[in-house]
Amino acid sequence: MAAEPRDDAPQPPSSGAARAKDRPWLMRTYAGHSTAEASNELYRRNLAKGQTGLSVAFDLPTQTGYDPDHVLARGEVGRVGVPVTHLGDMRRLFEDIPLEKMNTSMTINATAMWLLALYEVVAEEQGADVAALTGTTQNDIVKEYLSRGTHIFPPGPSLRLTTDMIAYTVARMPKWNPVNICSYHLQEAGATPVQEIAYAMSTAIAVLDTVRDRGQVPPERMGEVVGRVSFFVNAGVRFVEEMCKMRAFTGIWDRITRERYGIDDPRQRRFRYGVQVNSLGLTEAQPENNVQRIVLEMLAVTLSKDARARAVQLPAWNEALGLPRPWDQQWSLRIQQVLAHESDLLEYDDIFRGSEVVEAKVAEITDEALREIERVQEMGGVIPAVESGYLKSQLVASHALRRARIESGQEKVVGVNSYESTEPSPLTADLDGAIQTVDPAGEARVTEALGVWRADRDEARAKAALEALKAVAATDENLMAATLGCVRAGVTTGEWSFALRDVFGEFRAPTGVGGAPVAVAPQDGGPLASVREKVAGTAAALGVGKLRLLVGKPGLDGHSNGAEQIAVRARDAGFEVVYQGIRLTPEEIVAAAVAEDVHCVGLSILSGSHGRLVPDVLRRLRRAGIDDVPVVVGGIIPGADATALRAAGVAAVFTPKDFGITEMIGRITDEIRRAHDLEV
Repeated sequence: MAAEPRDDAPQPPSSGAARAKDRPWLMRTYAGHSTAEASNELYRRNLAKGQTGLSVAFDLPTQTGYDPDHVLARGEVGRVGVPVTHLGDMRRLFEDIPLEKMNTSMTINATAMWLLALYEVVAEEQGADVAALTGTTQNDIVKEYLSRGTHIFPPGPSLRLTTDMIAYTVARMPKWNPVNICSYHLQEAGATPVQEIAYAMSTAIAVLDTVRDRGQVPPERMGEVVGRVSFFVNAGVRFVEEMCKMRAFTGIWDRITRERYGIDDPRQRRFRYGVQVNSLGLTEAQPENNVQRIVLEMLAVTLSKDARARAVQLPAWNEALGLPRPWDQQWSLRIQQVLAHESDLLEYDDIFRGSEVVEAKVAEITDEALREIERVQEMGGVIPAVESGYLKSQLVASHALRRARIESGQEKVVGVNSYESTEPSPLTADLDGAIQTVDPAGEARVTEALGVWRADRDEARAKAALEALKAVAATDENLMAATLGCVRAGVTTGEWSFALRDVFGEFRAPTGVGGAPVAVAPQDGGPLASVREKVAGTAAALGVGKLRLLVGKPGLDGHSNGAEQIAVRARDAGFEVVYQGIRLTPEEIVAAAVAEDVHCVGLSILSGSHGRLVPDVLRRLRRAGIDDVPVVVGGIIPGADATALRAAGVAAVFTPKDFGITEMIGRITDEIRRAHDLEV
């Protein structure tokens, strides 16, 4: 969900008096779904409403390098973004949108080089000057290992793809932001403000060190590299802390770029960031409360002029329920427009400058973040810290502690664990009509169109381009030229990524579950102690040492935070947990269930592909002769879908309103008891 920082954003003046308004930040909504044609229509409609830039959401097969006809793409095509499989799709995506005049942000990481190459060729076909193109490719692979899970290759080759793109854009696309260091998803995965800063800065250090050391960019142009690095951050509901976090981010970046890389030009040291405010805190219960949460979070990154976002995109009030509709996205855009154009926010200098409270909090966050950055550097940098599992375990632990605070009531969430009584909401009177739905038949149409594309292309040329790509990948040469050759030859997203898989291999990131500490102590008489007794009693009744729970993530959904928290709490409740991480086929999940002789299968899916993947798992379990293992499902699942899943044989469905993890583990244990005719 990258957002593009503005280069022309005004800098803080010295006076505190009211004056002429600054230009507002770049306003976007994160959008894309179903097909390139449907997304193009959506983009043109949003631009007509006053949106000032595009933020492209790609579907999971595109993000993870699979074509729509791959087994892992089943149920995922067009679900959480637009499928872009080849040059023809990219042409249709931006039809009648002049790219030379557009500022386009693309939330894409493992396949960022491929999508930038597609974008460049479409711009050339439109007659655009490639050197004039402005926009951002997120291209931050480190946070994919830690949070979103759309990585493909091991860290070393992934970092090479990033730095090859940086070198290429410095030479050919000087206005493009080739990397958008993304701390947004770190907070979604549980990061504290200190961790968000420290791990994002550690990633930036790894990227800049690699660019400097590979020698593709002359030393005298490193200032240009630093000046094109942008950031994409998160803003939570703790307004003061989040605002201070942004001021700390700004100061630390200035210090690192000056001291570590010798950048003298303050314009190149500028902390350029865009923001999407927090989605982790959006609630399914009383979802209308999400509107005021979104507004408060937006203020944290706009009120402080010295650390104001250059670009803002807001989630919609109903994202905890499902995919927002165009009207919901319009509401979020209007929130920005009211603040920017009706209030006097942009008429004043920084209103927090000189505040003793703010300065003390900024200093505290800065000191702690610098210590954590140093700790990561002592490990050898961010890549060894990823490979060792340190970073992932830190995030899983932080997230577990946050969930424990909510469950205990120490941290209040209005409508969830406090002030739960409510009047019926007209916004959710028709729950199934309150979200955007994706036509499941669209996947078949996209797959059929892919077959037509392959049949019409010059097959020999496509194969030659792929062989040339693999040959370059085996050297230290820049991969961008070979990738552009693949685009022009009609190669597909999956073919490009699998050619590089052949050379680089694939990578399964550490889950962080094993190293997470106990977040909730099993105090005598407490909820966890009670569940532990039930788990132990059930295991004894079944004549086994421990109950075994398989936590599985079928499909391409890499948002594993919920699955990890279930795995950690189940472990603490006395289960033996089988969790192999993300990106599994239904076949692999059932094979693991059989091999590990589990007592329950828990499936976690947030991408909307539950309607396709869960019944597939159920069918395969039955074919394997397993009828005493209950299947439970968790995710963003509309009510009608939950009813259908239960009718198909799912024992229990959990959605974001089920925030009590200990209670969920108790309910899972009850389902195991029912399956074995034990008293509940």
